[in-house]
Amino acid sequence: MAVETLSPDWEFDRVDDGSQKIHAEVQLKNYGKFLEEYTSQLRRIEDALDDSIGDVWDFNLDPIALKLLPYEQSSLLELIKTENKVLNKVITVYAALCCEIKKLKYEAETKFYNGLLFYGEGATDSSMVEGDCQIQMGRFISFLQELSCFVTRCYEVVMNVVHQLAALYISNKIAPKIIETTGVHFQTMYEHLGELLTVLLTLDEIIDNHVTLKEHWTMYKRLLKSVHHNPSKFGIQEEKLKPFEKFLLKLEGQLLDGMIFQACIEQQFDSLNGGISVSKNSTFAEEFAHSIRSIFANVEAKLGEPSEIDQRDKYVGICGLFVLHFQIFRTIDKKFYKSLLDICKKVPAITLTANIIWFPDNFLIQKIPAAAKLLDRKSLQAIKIHRDTFLQQKAQSLTKDVQSYYVFVSSWMMKMESILSKEQRMDKFAEDLTNRCNVFIQVGFLYAYSISTIIKTTMNLYMSMQKPMTKTSVKALCRLVELLKAIEHMFYRRSMVVADSVSHITQHLQHQALNSISVAKKRVISDKKYSEQRLDVLSALVLAENTLNGPSTKQRRLIVSLALSVGTQMKTFKDEELFPLQVVMKKLDLISELRERVQTQCDCCFLYWHRAVFPIYLDDVYENAVDAARLHYMFSALRDCVPAMMHARHLESHEVLLDCYDREITEILNEHLLDKLCKEIEKDLRLSVHTHLKLDDRNPFKVGMKDLALFFSLNPIRFFNRFIDIRAYVTHYLDKTFYNLTTVALHDWATYSEMRNLATQRYGLVMTEAHLPSQTLEQGLDVLEIMRNIHIFVSRYLYNLNNQIFIERTSNNKHLNTINIRHIANSIRTHGTGIMNTTVNFTYQFLKKKFYIFSQFMYDEHIKSRLIKDIRFFREVKDQNDHKYPFERAEKFNRGIRKLGITPEGQSYLDQFRQLISQIGNAMGYIRMIRSGGLHCSSNAIRFVPDLEDIVNFEELVKEEGLAEETLKAARHLDSVLSDHTRNSAEGTEYFKMLVDVFAPEFRRPKNIHLRNFYIIVPPLTLNFVEHSISCKEKLNKKNKIGAAFTDDGFAMGVAYILKLLDQYQELDSLHWFQSVREKYVKELRAVAKQQNVQSASQDEKLLQTMNLTQKRLDVYLQEFELLYFSLSSARIFFRADKTAAEENQEKKEKEETKTSNGDLSDSTVSADPVVK
Repeated sequence: MAVETLSPDWEFDRVDDGSQKIHAEVQLKNYGKFLEEYTSQLRRIEDALDDSIGDVWDFNLDPIALKLLPYEQSSLLELIKTENKVLNKVITVYAALCCEIKKLKYEAETKFYNGLLFYGEGATDSSMVEGDCQIQMGRFISFLQELSCFVTRCYEVVMNVVHQLAALYISNKIAPKIIETTGVHFQTMYEHLGELLTVLLTLDEIIDNHVTLKEHWTMYKRLLKSVHHNPSKFGIQEEKLKPFEKFLLKLEGQLLDGMIFQACIEQQFDSLNGGISVSKNSTFAEEFAHSIRSIFANVEAKLGEPSEIDQRDKYVGICGLFVLHFQIFRTIDKKFYKSLLDICKKVPAITLTANIIWFPDNFLIQKIPAAAKLLDRKSLQAIKIHRDTFLQQKAQSLTKDVQSYYVFVSSWMMKMESILSKEQRMDKFAEDLTNRCNVFIQVGFLYAYSISTIIKTTMNLYMSMQKPMTKTSVKALCRLVELLKAIEHMFYRRSMVVADSVSHITQHLQHQALNSISVAKKRVISDKKYSEQRLDVLSALVLAENTLNGPSTKQRRLIVSLALSVGTQMKTFKDEELFPLQVVMKKLDLISELRERVQTQCDCCFLYWHRAVFPIYLDDVYENAVDAARLHYMFSALRDCVPAMMHARHLESHEVLLDCYDREITEILNEHLLDKLCKEIEKDLRLSVHTHLKLDDRNPFKVGMKDLALFFSLNPIRFFNRFIDIRAYVTHYLDKTFYNLTTVALHDWATYSEMRNLATQRYGLVMTEAHLPSQTLEQGLDVLEIMRNIHIFVSRYLYNLNNQIFIERTSNNKHLNTINIRHIANSIRTHGTGIMNTTVNFTYQFLKKKFYIFSQFMYDEHIKSRLIKDIRFFREVKDQNDHKYPFERAEKFNRGIRKLGITPEGQSYLDQFRQLISQIGNAMGYIRMIRSGGLHCSSNAIRFVPDLEDIVNFEELVKEEGLAEETLKAARHLDSVLSDHTRNSAEGTEYFKMLVDVFAPEFRRPKNIHLRNFYIIVPPLTLNFVEHSISCKEKLNKKNKIGAAFTDDGFAMGVAYILKLLDQYQELDSLHWFQSVREKYVKELRAVAKQQNVQSASQDEKLLQTMNLTQKRLDVYLQEFELLYFSLSSARIFFRADKTAAEENQEKKEKEETKTSNGDLSDSTVSADPVVK
């Protein structure tokens, strides 16, 4: 191709040097290499996915399941085709009847049994109101009508089967035979007929045991009577009532009187118009009896053995057939009757369906009373006694059975895993298939059957005999339920491999069957004698062969068994050939329906009727938390009831019943497991966090130990259409509890945080942070509380200026509460910054009241006159005293005031005035702390902003991006929050200045001239304060600590604040009071020292001691005055003590002027260097 596309100009230069070929080969090689690599890569991916996805199926999660049941697409007429037309007809008729019986049985098991069983369920007695019973029955009538039609159909089918069989076995020698029947036994037909009789018998038993149904029926009939008396009231036409009543009577007679089975066998089987004779047909009677005996022989050998599969159900059918045989032919085989009854010793009771248990002895005695009379009373009594002993033995051996089955099932599961994960070897393929077949059927399915039988028989026997079950038995039975579900889950988990194996095993078994049939066929063909019988045999074998060549559907297997009933006569098979063929066919039956049979055996729908055991089971799971994973199996078993419940017809919808069941199980689960677990975990966390309190003995060697963490490693449990996640449930409970309790007591946040961490470490629970504003452990009072009770707070707490801390004055506890900046910051964070302004407002209101008292005190005549006197005195003597206020004068004032009167507590007016000033000072200290707390809170919040100088505007960014309106709103909020925080953290509000500005003008007014005397009362006040302070500090070392204190800087704050308001700092300084005090004490100390020197020579001990004490006292007083001076100086700094009111006003004016001039300049000049703050 490449050559042809070259332009014509190049044609002369064409030389084939083989380079293209080499090039192409290289490319091909590379491509091949790439393909190989790619293939291996895909293989690796496939393998990696295969292990995790393909092989193991999860019963709880898979939305789809694999059904292996082959579906027959050909009709019976197409399948049954041989040259022998007569044989075709016979086989076709029998096959069609068997298929019909199977359909009827399926319909009964799914629809009618469940509809009847669940009648009356889903409505508790408490929720039932008058008339509910009748409404339920009204809804149910249509169902009973359907059941009536179904029963009628069953009668017709039984009649037809009997007629078809009687037509084949004719005793009349003259009449022509349809086919030669000697040696032909259609056992399959009788088995199917037995199944249909079992259905009728089960319906009888269900209705007979259903008390609610009968009660409601009676009520409904009564209702109908009252409707009859007054039809117009109910809006019903009278002419319609009569037929309806007749119909109800028919239903009652047919269904509710327990005569369904009896009416069937009492039908007139002989045709009246000269058709088929049944009761007089001795050949048929013999054949009937022979078939019952041969089925019984097969059943009897296996009943009660470990290899039992479906023999019990067949035994019920045999009893039904035996009664039918007696009813038709009126003959009885006493020996056979006795052997039928003997089975009761092996199998005392049989579960027909759900919780319906059937006693064969009662049935046989009741239905054939004539035969029962022939038996002695003792043997009948022995059967009943045996039933009781069986139950007792079962109860004793249950625990042992559970242990052995536990081992069996576990080893079977291991075998399943190992067999299914092995690669199948081609050289040993047949052996491998046989192995698998045995593991599936003989082990897995048989275990399922025997476990299921033990559970159903034991539980139902206890229930029907109304005997109490021990807790041990309940636990053991629940263990067996788990094993049963484990078997089902095992088959399900390996669905893919089982599916693969089943199809191979089926082919292998078909191949074996075909081999043995072809051997027999050759034998028939080699015999050259012709007879019709031989022709029938040959046709039957050909039919069996043809049918076996194809999928192993139910219809094909049925045809094969019918064909072999004809094909095995005339000794076509040797005995040693026939038995293996029967075994192969039985295996083929089981393996073809493996999944369905396993499902049926592992179906735990009966648990609905025994759900009273569930609480005990949950208690056991909780006590033995080691194998908590078994909960999955139990819930899977409880879920089995759901499909059956969908057939309930007595409620508005089956959903009502499902909801009721769901609620009931959930409540039990919550009460007996989840809530207990939550409480236990919470208790454990609490005790672990509070180990230091030694609350109880937690020694695991003494009190034992449960590892509840295992519950949290469980996968969520599927129930109905939701998952129950134990871990999520407990986590939610703890989160909710911790959150709610933290809300109630915010100071416990640290304890709950610790418990959260512990829950994560110990149990692996992922807890949610509460995100509540945390409070410190030593929370003290809340800002809100203080604000509301500020008058109490300032009197009960003492302020410390340097540490910015409030300490409780006295307390009934062994400790004193403190309040510091961190507490305030936390409170502000809890309530928001808005609370700060409110607090200042409250304080303002409080100060107003206090200043009123302050003014009254200063206005008092006694006080005012003394103060004016003192001012006058100081003016007179200041030049002589070096401008210092005399200490003696202050002392005299202090003493003099005591003469004016004392309170019951021993306080003078000056003491009370000092307290008033301390309270005013405390209020100011609190305001200072609020400001510091606000700054602390703001700086904590703003720390997440990277750069305070350059904060981006989120609103603008959102606008640029053109985002939604909500986003824009959110960005605007964020911007405002950020700007608030930045402003708050940078400045904080000058609350002191505000409180000075608001009161100062009032204080400095001429009408309040009496307040101007305040500065002169400061010396006696300080003296009073120092005396009080020393007495408080001395009490610290005494046993009775009432009134003890080590700090009270509120006084200094109060004095500084009031002096600022009165603008009297200079007046106070002019007194040089503290210098005067210092000089006085220094002078006295020197005098004492001098005296000590003199006395030390004379060595008067007592006098020396007195001197030392005096010196100590003077030191203490001097120290206290010094401390007060320092505190006062510190407090004055807050109120700008360096400036007088006039200077401040001047400064204000200058500021305003510069502002306006700056405003003018900014228009004309470029901005100068930034002003550094």
